[in-house]
Amino acid sequence: MARVLSALVLLPLVVGAVWFLPPVATLVLASLAAVLAFVEYAAIAEALGARVPRSITGAAVLAACIVVGGTSVSVDLVLMSAVIVFGALAVASGAPGPASLRDASAATLAVVYIGLPLGALAAVRAFAGREAVLLLMLTIVISDSAQYYCGRAFGRRPLAPAISPKKTLEGAIGGMVFGTAAMTWGGLYVFPGAPLALLVLVSASIAALGMVGDLFESMLKRSAGIKDSSQLIPGHGGVLDRIDSWLFAAPLYYAFTRYLHF
Repeated sequence: MARVLSALVLLPLVVGAVWFLPPVATLVLASLAAVLAFVEYAAIAEALGARVPRSITGAAVLAACIVVGGTSVSVDLVLMSAVIVFGALAVASGAPGPASLRDASAATLAVVYIGLPLGALAAVRAFAGREAVLLLMLTIVISDSAQYYCGRAFGRRPLAPAISPKKTLEGAIGGMVFGTAAMTWGGLYVFPGAPLALLVLVSASIAALGMVGDLFESMLKRSAGIKDSSQLIPGHGGVLDRIDSWLFAAPLYYAFTRYLHF
């Protein structure tokens, strides 16, 4: 019941903000999600032994999201700035050893893993429109649902037993088929100028990347010995649990909508 009630509250909020409000509202939602997801990520990193300076890294994650989603500043500047800042922090610690690379890498990954993809989603809303954002959301939801139901109905062979024992190869195939079909069908209307072959290829890649993103977060959690990234959303876990598929799919979708489909 808690899972259903949470979905009934969050889904209209997100869809309504994307559809009815100006693009800045999507950027605000993305920024909020970035901050919450980072807090969960930092807890996972610390459980794995990495020290992530929360205030500075959180500010960097938020800045990356805002820069990519709401300004014309290039991504390479964001990445170079992040490397410089976290490298300088490692030097300032004055403690040479294996932990210096581990901590700096964990902090930099937060920017790349969370801030940039969520900023890319906000940017898609700004230059490609609300239909484009909702198409990606629908594709991920359909692919995730197909993985679950096809896995329950036909699942026999494990997909990645050491990472996520319940996921099956049959479920993954179902997610690929239905996710690809959903984005291809919707893309014919949202991106009428896109070549069909390219649309199918990108749709399949989006479905596959969504699954990889889900498995990546599962790997982080399993490595840290935790089940959910947090208990923020009743019945659903944390924000990172809900957006893990989007984080891997968003960069390719951003490139497609901005540079490839015309």
